[in-house]
Amino acid sequence: MQGYKITKDKVETIVDRKFIRVFDLKYDEGMHYFDATRRSIDDLVAVKTEEEFKKMLPDAVSCVVVIDNEGQEPRLLLSYEYRYPTGRFLLGVPAGLVDKEDENAQSPILETAKREICEETGIRIDDSKDRLSVINPLVFSTPGMTDESNALVLAVLKNTDLGALTQDGALGQECFDGFVLLSKKEASEILKNGVDANGHFYSVYTWAALMYFCTDMWKR
Repeated sequence: MQGYKITKDKVETIVDRKFIRVFDLKYDEGMHYFDATRRSIDDLVAVKTEEEFKKMLPDAVSCVVVIDNEGQEPRLLLSYEYRYPTGRFLLGVPAGLVDKEDENAQSPILETAKREICEETGIRIDDSKDRLSVINPLVFSTPGMTDESNALVLAVLKNTDLGALTQDGALGQECFDGFVLLSKKEASEILKNGVDANGHFYSVYTWAALMYFCTDMWKR
């Protein structure tokens, strides 16, 4: 099936704010599709060439953090963060936007992951004992309404002092309400129930972390 090629001259700015933009993608004569995005008009995914698309960086990074201390059952580290569009604290993973400074690193995705894990948990990745790897370089959130994307990163932390966990590194509008350390059985229950211990729904990135942990993919 032939798709539509959207070029920059067919894009109209509807909303242009610091943290969100909305563009009208005029994909055919009299036909409109709206894209809510963090990106500037010059960096929209819809107008990228095939080569640019395949090389693009994600907007953000979401981390699957597994605590694998010697002699203890492995645990999945999640936290409760206030998510303004839902008006509630939701169970989630350490995550954050790829900064301009990160883009210049040897591995922008892993550099972002290290920074976000440190900011949101207080844990500094130790390359001599911890394992940090990319699960997926870019997955779209919901391309039916936005081009926003996340990379998925695995962090396996060995012999970590859980007493050092802190959320004091929260920045800007970030607001946290504690950590959750889940065993495989507990994570499986949340997956099965579709809600957390409070009966609240959670994001697809939390679902991905639960699934990755419960299927033992993190061990491979």
